[in-house]
Amino acid sequence: MASTRSAAPMLLAMVFALSLQPASAQTAAQPPAPTSAGPVDPALMQDLVVANRVLTDLNVIDGFGHVSMRHPTDPNRYLMGRSVAPALVTADDIMEYDLDSNPVDAKGRASFLERFIHSEIYKARPDVKAVVHTHSPGIIPFSVSSTPLRPVFHLGAFLFPDVPVFEIRDSAGMSNMLVSNAQLGKALASTLGDRSVALMRGHGSVVVAGTIPMAVFRAHYSNVNAQLQSQALALGGSVSYLLGEESQKTLAVIDQIHGRAWDLWKRAALEKMTPK
Repeated sequence: MASTRSAAPMLLAMVFALSLQPASAQTAAQPPAPTSAGPVDPALMQDLVVANRVLTDLNVIDGFGHVSMRHPTDPNRYLMGRSVAPALVTADDIMEYDLDSNPVDAKGRASFLERFIHSEIYKARPDVKAVVHTHSPGIIPFSVSSTPLRPVFHLGAFLFPDVPVFEIRDSAGMSNMLVSNAQLGKALASTLGDRSVALMRGHGSVVVAGTIPMAVFRAHYSNVNAQLQSQALALGGSVSYLLGEESQKTLAVIDQIHGRAWDLWKRAALEKMTPK
């Protein structure tokens, strides 16, 4: 009993000494939060919010999936909604991240587990300004079969010559199929390469573009193309796919006219968002 009583003052002294350490010493193991790249043009922020609604309206995403944009003034930051169903995203839900997917100011908001899809693509592709991750039902069969997704109609020309498939088993073995860390995000970005779309085996797809409207366009029409290709294959016989020259000429036109579809989709989404 005497030895226990004599040890108690020493233990109290150690605890007291630790409490006197500077806060910086106690939290040295925690990296500081990244700094913000600054405010974003409200019109661009609105487009990011609206993109979530449009993709939901088009049945490209539902309660799952997400869309992001690179920060317009700092290529080392990107913006994406908090972990919530896309149709519920508002401007207050948009979070800023660095390219390691650390939030600038979480404010208690939860982040998507698969945000590394976005950050690693932004690292690998300086040309990419917007990323969409979908679970579109039309493309899933092409992610699990030996038949490649290829362009069958003019609005799918960006799929030429075909679409690569990310096999997560090659990087993670038996997993929960989620790209939930930087290593898997980097592997997915490598599979995507310089393409506009990559499929994720048994999971969905990732779509990239230089603007939010084009990313939404490609996400929608990759799903439409997949549905049309499945129908054509079901008819039997051979399928006539777009050739390289046709695709290039069509892409030049799409660059000029895709805003027409975006304007239509955006107007419909804003009408739904406007209180009656």
